Amino acid sequence: MTTLITYLVLAAGVIALLYTALKSSWVGKQEPGTAKMSKISEHIQRGAMAFLKAEYKVLSIFVICVAILLGITANSQTSHWLISVSFVVGALCSGLAGFIGMRVATKANVRTTHAARTGLGQGLNIAFAGGSVMGLGVVGLGVLGLGVLFLIFSDMFGTGTAADVNKVLAVVTGFSFGASSIALFARVGGGIYTKAADVGADLVGKVEAGIPEDHPLNPATIADNVGDNVGDVAGMGADLFESYVGSIIGTMVLGAAFMANPEWADNFSGLSAVLLPLVLAGTGILTSILGTFFVRVKEGGNPQSALNIGEFISAAVMLVASWILIHWMLPASWTFNGIEYTPSGVFWATIFGLAAGLLIGLITEHYTGTGTKPVISIVKQSVTGSATNIIAGVGVGLMSTAIPIIIIAASIIGAYHFAGLYGIAIAAVGMLSNTGIQLAVDAYGPISDNAGGIAEMSELPSEVRERTDKLDAVGNTTAAIGKGFAIGSAALTALALFAAFITSYNATHDVALSGIDVTEPTVMAALFIGAMLPFLFSALSMKAVGRAAMSMIEEVRRQFNDIPELRAGLDAMNKNKGIKLENWSAEDRKTFEAAEGKAEYEKCVAISTTASIREMVAPGVLAVVVPVAFGFIGGPEMLGGLLAGVTSAGVLMALFQSNAGGAWDNAKKMIEEGFEYNGQKLGKGSDAHKASVVGDTVGDPFKDTSGPSLNILIKLMSVVALVIATMI
Repeated sequence: MTTLITYLVLAAGVIALLYTALKSSWVGKQEPGTAKMSKISEHIQRGAMAFLKAEYKVLSIFVICVAILLGITANSQTSHWLISVSFVVGALCSGLAGFIGMRVATKANVRTTHAARTGLGQGLNIAFAGGSVMGLGVVGLGVLGLGVLFLIFSDMFGTGTAADVNKVLAVVTGFSFGASSIALFARVGGGIYTKAADVGADLVGKVEAGIPEDHPLNPATIADNVGDNVGDVAGMGADLFESYVGSIIGTMVLGAAFMANPEWADNFSGLSAVLLPLVLAGTGILTSILGTFFVRVKEGGNPQSALNIGEFISAAVMLVASWILIHWMLPASWTFNGIEYTPSGVFWATIFGLAAGLLIGLITEHYTGTGTKPVISIVKQSVTGSATNIIAGVGVGLMSTAIPIIIIAASIIGAYHFAGLYGIAIAAVGMLSNTGIQLAVDAYGPISDNAGGIAEMSELPSEVRERTDKLDAVGNTTAAIGKGFAIGSAALTALALFAAFITSYNATHDVALSGIDVTEPTVMAALFIGAMLPFLFSALSMKAVGRAAMSMIEEVRRQFNDIPELRAGLDAMNKNKGIKLENWSAEDRKTFEAAEGKAEYEKCVAISTTASIREMVAPGVLAVVVPVAFGFIGGPEMLGGLLAGVTSAGVLMALFQSNAGGAWDNAKKMIEEGFEYNGQKLGKGSDAHKASVVGDTVGDPFKDTSGPSLNILIKLMSVVALVIATMI
């Protein structure tokens, strides 16, 4: 029966990958539009693949080196080189998930643009189909990778006792380590890439030259569109892939502790608590696929409502399925460490996780969504300049941390009350059970953003750009919600992994670690150092964006100054500002047309690629080296203090930065759409718009580089602690 359940979970993973193949094929068959649109899309696709090739070349060296180190340092508890095998498989699956998502996203963007020429609904269908390939690809590879490794190593070591299962899981933990490592580099590298390009396109294009960031005369526009895919498709995919597998593995490790209880002997060979997270994950794949069929919008409708309907239906079905599965797989009741547990308690813990994920998404939407009170406050304060715009955005970001943290705290307390540490871990699984559709909604955003850029560069009719802007505005909100969801899941996942670290340590050492005493000076010192790391990590990533952006700004300025056709084209645009192209003089039109295609896009793409690959190394190494040093030098107590500090400060910093950046971005969008304030209609080119561009530029690395990278930092450090638990 145990083997049959595992095979059924693997079948769900196969179904997910089949779904992605069908959706990818369908997207590829859609009409790409005009020759000009196809050429622009080709530039974006080539730039995205060039980045992935360069990034994966560097990461392959890192993966090989770490795999060798793991093989050398692992002891008999981790069966030497097998943990290295798991590590490599996890890294490959994470990298493959990013590659799959990137490929289809760069296909879907131009097809979304073309579909928007006929209607909003058609554009949404293609953009969401492209996002669903990313979402279902991530969960399919996660379940398949974990399930196959668990089957193989179970055959090798057996699962007759808790010690055997702990040995299996110690090896499988390497899978999560591999996924986490790739996720961090993908998130940091992708964030640096996209924000270097975005800042160059915004500041030189919008503010200095007075042209849109997506205008064909803007040399950074292709790099900017490539960056949307690099950061928000491949980066976010790797991020949630890591959370997904980390929460499952942490729960499996905690579930193995129940095997010593006699009432578990006839219950799936005592493995039901170990297998439950895998089963819930497999079921979540099916409910996510179901939810995708309800994402539809008519012309004039609200794309956000359509996406929400798909998510809520998927969540409701998952809730019912969870109740059935938990009561079927777990004993009627059992006692562990003097506490009585029941399936109903575990189910309530799952609800806490699922509800926390949805609530954090809704709160994030309130603080970052177009037309909400916090974002309107930033719009209004943009009228008086850049300084007040910055002050308002920082205030919104700081305020936005309060309710999500209360929600996370309540879910931790509630889940622990009903099912102990296992409940906290299963809450993380519950929150992430619908990752497939959640990530589909999130990946929809950059595809829509690219679609708008292609519409601008292709000079399509204004109604097309209005439709893509509507899709893009929703995409900004879904991206912000996705980041909030990722941060919330990171908090629960990190806590689950921390509990798994203590459980794994106790299972393999004679002296049990009952808890972490914060009154111990060494633990308190480690806690402060851990709390400092998110600030140091953010500083490294922000400074990296600044350096890369400087190079990009200098290159864009050089091209405007040194390429005569570009200069002449800009002069013609400024001369005819506010006049439609068809009403220009024949000479000015000829000058403008001669400038098209003269921008050296590939040089800007190369700058972003080189800078992001170079700058991602230091933050990535920091996340791996620090917990290893504390574990082997300071021992498990100091390592525990370090993890507590980095988790608490990291979650707060991540929420602040991601939400502030999202709010600044949509404040700029509202001004561009002509928001009215005190009888004055704001718009592009106004002083308020210039102030909002500055705020958005400050917020860009907040929301797309340092903020979302922090949730990977806290999870990766917890995973590293779990991997080395048997060695220290």
